[in-house]
Parts: sequence; structure tokens; C-alpha cells
Amino acid sequence: MASHIVGYPRMGPKRELKFALESFWDGKSSAEDLEKVATDLRASIWKQMADAGIKYIPSNTFSYYDQVLDTTAMLGAVPERYSWTGGEIGFSTYFSMARGNATVPAMEMTKWFDTNYHFIVPELGPNTKFSYSSHKAVNEYKEAKALGVDTVPVLVGPVSYLLLSKPAKGVEKSFALLSLLSSILPVYKEVIAELKAAGATWIQFDEPTLVLDLDSHQLAAFSAAYTELESALSGLNVLIETYFADIPAESYKTLTSLNSVTAYGFDLIRGAKTLDLIKSAGFPSGKYLFAGVVDGRNIWADDLAASLTTLESLEAIVGKDKLVVSTSCSLMHTAVDLVNETKLDSEIKSWLAFAAQKVVEVNALAKALAGQKDEAYFAANAAAQASRRSSPRVTNEEVQKAAAALKGSDHRRATNVSARLDAQQKKLNLPVLPTTTIGSFPQTVELRRVRREYKAKKISEEEYISAIKEEISKVVKIQEELDIDVLVHGEPERNDMVEYFGEQLSGFAFTANGWVQSYGSRCVKPPIIYGDVSRPNAMTVFWSKLAQSMTSRPMKGMLTGPVTILNWSFVRNDQPRFETCYQIALAIKKEVEDLEAGGIQVIQIDEAALREGLPLRKAEHAFYLDWAVHSFRITNCGVQDTTQIHTHMCYSNFNDIIHSIINMDADVITIENSRSDEKLLSVFREGVKYGAGIGPGVYDIHSPRIPSTEEIADRVNKMLAVLDTNILWVNPDCGLKTRKYNEVKPALTNMVSAAKLIRTQLASAK
Repeated sequence: MASHIVGYPRMGPKRELKFALESFWDGKSSAEDLEKVATDLRASIWKQMADAGIKYIPSNTFSYYDQVLDTTAMLGAVPERYSWTGGEIGFSTYFSMARGNATVPAMEMTKWFDTNYHFIVPELGPNTKFSYSSHKAVNEYKEAKALGVDTVPVLVGPVSYLLLSKPAKGVEKSFALLSLLSSILPVYKEVIAELKAAGATWIQFDEPTLVLDLDSHQLAAFSAAYTELESALSGLNVLIETYFADIPAESYKTLTSLNSVTAYGFDLIRGAKTLDLIKSAGFPSGKYLFAGVVDGRNIWADDLAASLTTLESLEAIVGKDKLVVSTSCSLMHTAVDLVNETKLDSEIKSWLAFAAQKVVEVNALAKALAGQKDEAYFAANAAAQASRRSSPRVTNEEVQKAAAALKGSDHRRATNVSARLDAQQKKLNLPVLPTTTIGSFPQTVELRRVRREYKAKKISEEEYISAIKEEISKVVKIQEELDIDVLVHGEPERNDMVEYFGEQLSGFAFTANGWVQSYGSRCVKPPIIYGDVSRPNAMTVFWSKLAQSMTSRPMKGMLTGPVTILNWSFVRNDQPRFETCYQIALAIKKEVEDLEAGGIQVIQIDEAALREGLPLRKAEHAFYLDWAVHSFRITNCGVQDTTQIHTHMCYSNFNDIIHSIINMDADVITIENSRSDEKLLSVFREGVKYGAGIGPGVYDIHSPRIPSTEEIADRVNKMLAVLDTNILWVNPDCGLKTRKYNEVKPALTNMVSAAKLIRTQLASAK
């Protein structure tokens, strides 16, 4: 019985790639140094999977930024503004597309389906010229082969690539991206020919858009694409991989009727209904089923007995020699190796499996199906499953009762937002177009050292508080000198916006090295929610009150919202997600009320990940949005009218949930706008009325580029064309923690100057 891994984490067990990328970007190391780190990481990953007994090992799942950008490079689809003149695409052009440079902005970045991973959105149009411009897929296949590992090269499928793209600037928004299919397929044919010549016998096309609600025209594109590729693929075994949700019946029918395809990969964790489809609709004779039974998006040990039962039922349908045990999706969405967690509670650790352990689970299941079951391994797994189900640390009856009591109320504030804004303005006395930032300020090397030494008990609590107090004072002074209207304390005490809160809530566990890539070199360390959630003590009140005491200007209390904490954590899978979210909401509610009692007049409750958690199928949207928006309202339903509640969202497509955003009933929302070509503004041009305060981001903080005063003023004027002057705020797209002070200060200076310039223009126009 064979085994397969859809994809594997790229950063390395100790984030080796992250540090190599940042060193290269800072000019401290060479391209050769970066490539050496990458080569060593790839070799160790392939060897690990080969040693574990995996038969179908992926290659070309490694990336310096993201796999969609790699495909853009492969196709030579470089926007004109990057002045690429042809040839093999190098790091300069590649990273300019991802991050921007001193003269041109980066391409849009958005969430990869419903994950916290991001991809760079291709910009295409009728005049886009395609050419084979990155040989990465072939080179990595050859690299693995030279090490004695025969891999399955992985490509983003041509149809998904186009469906995930957008019309380039200046191209009609109605432009049919799928019309470019015949233009990109010749490049795919060249890649396939080179892979065949290099000795590849299998090829994997990732076509995750097949799980979306596709119309007949879009489904026809899959048939057309793989029919056109049929002769090129002759002699190769072809796997089409889908993941993240059930595959709809019509998509299943289209997929399984493709003549050129040998095997189909399905996510049987988030796509449990696909099992019923396979059983009821049948499975094509002689084809392979790559059964994704091991969860690639969470860190819980697989229930091996349950997975084996599922596999045995599938074996009866597809045949013993045609069933391949696989992960539900790429393991890049989980942490790398549990072996590195030497300080994790032993009981909780026994419940977990990171990427390295999931590789072993996949192979153990394959061997069990082949009659070589490791009885001791399965017994230990069963004992861990039983331990988790019966552990008293998982359940808190008081918390469960409080969450159950939430039913029957929609938890809205008593006064409408217009009246609240009037009351808040009388108290805050802010100018027209008030300026603010999103929360964090640059995390310097010194600041990280202080936090690290405090955690390691190398400095005392008094020394730590003194250092953080000094940093807050510096950030407050900078903002006052810049003349920003509503200040933040910069979050120097926080390494991560979710981890910080999880460390102070019950029901959470933490890893030392459980890093997961979010985008580029940016890694996050999601907390593990293993039990019922409550707030034993205040979490931010001390720092917020301290910061407010340093200034007469309003100081925002900074919190992470319940939906974002949920979506950016590894969440328990033994109860519905909404129940866990309600528990977190009640904990944050207590913190909001304590901040208000402490004199904090502006409280920001970030829901950066609310859109990210939206289910991929439209039929499931309403239920999710109902409990997600309700959870947010729970957090602040008890505050006074004069307390201003902000929220923040970033890097997703918000237009399709704008009415749910309005339904959150926040006083002010700051929201990503600049990197997505200001498409957020189109929803207001189309007539949606928004009465609360809103701050569409005026510049992209994920690029080192510093926007001019004129550029920012132009963005603000575009906003004023569709939004009332009295509700518009001026702010960056997101927090500033990933930037340097020599980038932040001039950018914020220009932002404030732009706001003042337009205030003057507005005043003179009266």
C-alpha cells in the first residue's frame, strides 16, 4: 500500500529559511548563501520522507515566497512596472513582485483560501505575454533525483492559476481570465516535456479551486485544459490534487471524467462529504484515489483506528492497489516537528502530531492496510486518544454554562452608531480625518532580546517592566512628534498578537518552535486550544493604563478579537468551532470592560482573520458569519456610548461580506485597501452606505517602500469621493512590527502631512 504527502513546510525546523531570506533582503548575505540554505533544507525534507517510507514524495513545493508567485515566474507573467526584459527570472524581479522596491509597489497579497497563508495575486490581461521563464520545477526534480529520491513534481494547475488571478491595472474588471488558458498551456507543455526528459513518472497538479462553487463555464475550462495537455502528459501518471473542502458533485463528475488523469486527491478531513460522493457516485475503474485522511491543517494526532476504518471502506470501492494514503493538504499549514518541543506538557504532547509525525502516521496507515500493522504504535495512539477524551483539564463546566447562556440575545449596544459617534466626538474632540496606526510599532533586535531574556529568567520582572516602559515612552513620543491623533503603545510586550493573549487564557498550550509560514519570511506560532477557555486575570490593562498616563491624547487599548484568536490558533476538534469562539468572546468581554473601567476611551478589538474563516462554499457562509459577527458583538456590548470601539481587518477580499462587517456594529473599522488596488472602495461606489467610522489603509506596510505625501493624499481623495468626510480615518494598512524605524517614521510623516493637507483644502473649500 502506497503513501503520499501533498506538500511540506518550507521554513525549516528552526526557521532557517526565514533568517536566510531576511539576511539576503538586508544585504547581509549573497544569493549563493540563500540558495545554499534552501538546498540543504530541500535535501533534509526529501530524505526525511524517504526514510519514513513515503512512496510519492513531492518536489517543487519549496518556495522562496509562495507557490503562486513561483507559477507567475514560470509563466513569465511579470507586470510591466518591474521592467523585466526576459530570460530566467532572478531574485531581483521575483522579490520586487512580492515586496515592491524603492520605485514600484508590490503585487497584491491575499489569503490562500481559508487559511492564514498568503499568496501573491497574478495580474493578467489580454496583452500579457507568457514565456517559460523559471525552470524551478525541473531543477528541483533533478536535484532530488541526484540525491537518490524520485519525486512527484508539483505544479499549481493552469485553471486554478487563472481563477486565482485578477485583471491587471487598466484592464476591464470584466475581462475573462480563463480566455488566457490557451496562452499559458504551451508553457505548461514545455515544463511537462522537460520533466519527462528528466525521468519523472508522476506529476501532481494542485487544482484547489475545484472545491469552490464553480459555474459550467469554469468547469468546462478544466476539461479543455487537460484535454489540450493530454498528448503532452502521455506516458506520465497524472495526479490532480484538491483540498480544503468537499468537492461538489458537478466538479467531481468533471474531474473524474478527465482522460489524461491517473489519480485524484481529496481532502477527507474538511471534505468528509466527499466520502459519500465516492460511495454514491462511484469511482472510475483503474484510477488511483489519494485519500487525504491525515489532517494537514491541525496538530492533533490522527485517530489511526478511525482512519483505518475509512481507508478499508474505500479500499473495497477502488481496489487495494489503487488506494494511496495521503495528507488532507500540504503540511505547510502545520508546525514542523514535535521533537523540538522539549518543554511542552507531556500529556498534551501525547495528543499532538506535527508535520514530521504526520509523515509517520501516513506511512503507518499504509503499512496497516498492507497487512503490516504496527500494533504497538496503534495501541499508543489509541491510549493518547482516550487520554484526551477523558482528561479533566479539557472541560470547565462554569465556562460551558456561561457560553450556553449566550443564546437568545444578539448582544448589540443599546444606541445606534451615529449617536455613539456624536457622544464620542464630544469627549475625544478629534479633527476631521483623524490619524492613527493599527497597533504595533517596529520590533527591534533589542526589544526581542529583552522579551527573550525575560522568558528565560535572565532578567528580573522589574528590569523587564522598566525596559518595556522605556519602549512605550519612546513610541508615544514619536507619535506625538509626528502629530498623530489617536495613539497606540506599540505592543512592545507582545511577540505575536494571538500568542500573547493565549498565554494568559486558560485552555491554551504553547510551543517553543511550532512556527508556521504566513507569507514570505513571516512566521507565526499558533497557540493550541486544547480545552475550555476563560480569562483568569486582566491581560493588557496594566500596559494600556501606563501608556495613557504618558500622553493627553487618546490611547487605544489593543486586543485581539475572538474570531481571529480562533482562526489563528490550532483549534480543538472535539467540539464545534463556534462554541470555542463564544468562550473566547466572553474572556475578551471581561478585558474590554476592565480597560474601560481603567480610563481607556478607545479600544481596538482586531478581527484581522474574520474574513479568512469564511467557508469556501456559499451555502455555509450565513451560519459562519452569524456566529462570527455575534462573537465580536459579545466582546463590547456592555460599554458606554462614549467608549469608542475600533476593529481592524487585513489582506482578504471584504467586498462580499461588507454587510456582515456593518453588522459587527463597531464604531470605527480600519481595513486593508492600498495593496489590493483599492478594490474595497468599489463597494461604496456601488451604493453601500456605511455610517460608522472607517479607515481604508492609505499605504502598504508589507513593503519597504515609503509612499510620498502626494501619493497618500491622492488615495485619501479617492476615499472622499465615496465616503463622508466625518467618518473617514487616515491610517496604514496594518501594524508596523515588521518594518524598521527608518521606514516607519518617514511614511507616517507623509501620512500625517497628507491628512493635514486635505484638512486645509476642505476648510478652504467651505
